[in-house]
Amino acid sequence: SCTGGLIGHLITEIPGSSAYFAGGAVVYSYAAKERVLGVDHATLVSLGAVSAEVAAQMAQGARRLYGVDVAVSVTGIAGPGGGLPGKPTGTVFLHVSGAGDYEHGAHHVWPGDRSTNKLLSAVAALRMVLEYVAARG
Repeated sequence: SCTGGLIGHLITEIPGSSAYFAGGAVVYSYAAKERVLGVDHATLVSLGAVSAEVAAQMAQGARRLYGVDVAVSVTGIAGPGGGLPGKPTGTVFLHVSGAGDYEHGAHHVWPGDRSTNKLLSAVAALRMVLEYVAARG
């Protein structure tokens, strides 16, 4: 959510991406995370949107929503403000959910400004998807 659709933008900059890109979801609010991707309300309330668990549920929900083999999610605090105790500005959680019960998460704290943090998050997410695809042959 914190990339504001940048992942989809980067993918669709490639001609022919419609052959493998089903879609994306920018789900900023708790309600959108719940309604669109099926994130559990209790998890959002207890852990907050910026958590590994929410990132996992977002990726799993995107797989269900689009009926795809692999989906990636990012949730975080791009900045410049919004940091929380234990979750400073620049904190992001990423998750890839793939076929065969593949689940892989990552956590970063980026040092940049808002635009830089969004770009770093999007690139990290795409790298995670590429690693998944490469491992599947």
